[in-house]
Order: sequence, then structure tokens, then C-alpha cells
Amino acid sequence: MKLGIIGAGKLGITLAQLALKAGYEVAVSGSGDTQKIALSVKVLTPGAIAMTTKDVAQWAEVIILAIPLGKFRQLPVESLKGKIVIDATNHWPEVDGPREEIIPETLSSSEAIQQFLPESRVVKAFSHMGYHELRDWARPAGSDERKALALASDSNQATTNVAAIVSDLGFEPVILGSLSHGRILEPGQQGFGLVTSATKLKELGN
Repeated sequence: MKLGIIGAGKLGITLAQLALKAGYEVAVSGSGDTQKIALSVKVLTPGAIAMTTKDVAQWAEVIILAIPLGKFRQLPVESLKGKIVIDATNHWPEVDGPREEIIPETLSSSEAIQQFLPESRVVKAFSHMGYHELRDWARPAGSDERKALALASDSNQATTNVAAIVSDLGFEPVILGSLSHGRILEPGQQGFGLVTSATKLKELGN
């Protein structure tokens, strides 16, 4: 599978490393000129390709948003049509400003992104753990130490596809429900920061 990662920060690089280890083809984009990230992508994620965001969106079958929430309106809507888009964003006031100035209080981040990308299939995932936890806790299927990672989506097929990616990258997928359930995974909510078993994580969706 061709996996695209929009965002070349610590989260994006960590996800690229995990995906490469799992055998995926990976492309990464940052903000601005590709040359700005080409060297770090080559050194930190050997085998991955540095591309522009538009090229990543066109090239990949599944795209992960590893960007601050406030940047989602800069995404290339046309290039993401028909694609599965994994929302790994989080709202950080020091970067984004007040949340209510970005999206309505009544919406989860994933619902807002789905509205912005109406012809994409959005899945919330890879957001409630920090990059260091994703890096340190990835384990193969069947491992006693394997941790759970939550998903939320309005698309059953997209959920199935992303659950397989979550498993490949080293975590037990737990489906919480629709995109509205993604709110409990955001900063300040009960699911954010959880590094736990599938049994305990499933309780959030009840």
C-alpha cells in the first residue's frame, strides 16, 4: 500500500518509520518547498520519498494528517477526493489559537475535517498517543505488551482499512464508533494520552 503522510514533524516521522518497517511505500510532505524536508526524510526515514502535499495526496491510497488542527483548511481538497484520510491532528492553543476560532465547539476535529473534505473518507486515529509512545510501544500482533489504538469514522469500509494499518504499525485497533466519538480522543478529553489495553479502551465507546 502507498501511505502518504502530510506533516514532517515528530509525529509524521514516527509514523513514517513504523509504516516503512511494516512494508508500506511511504511519502512525506512538509510545509513549503520539498527541499526543506528532503534531507531529514532521507536520514530519518530511509526509503520514504519527500513530496509536496499535493503530490502526496495524489500518489497515496491512504493519507495521514500529522499536522496541527489549524492547518487543515490548507489541504488540497481536489487531490484528496475518494481517498481515505486519517485524522491524527490535535488542537494545541499555543500553535492554533483558540479552538472555537477554528471549528465549532459542537464538532469533533474529524467531523470538521470531513465537512471540509466531503468526498474523502475520514477516520480518526493515531492522535491519542504521543509520537514517543507510538515509537516505543509498537508491538507485533499477539504480543502480551501490545497496546490499543482507537479509531472513529462514519465509513465502515474506511474503518476496516485503517484498522488493518493500525495493526500493521503495531497496535490493537479499537473502533469507538462514528466520527463524533473522536471528540473523546482530543486533548483535555478522557481518551487523550491513554496507553492501555483494548479492553480498557473499548470502555470509552460505551
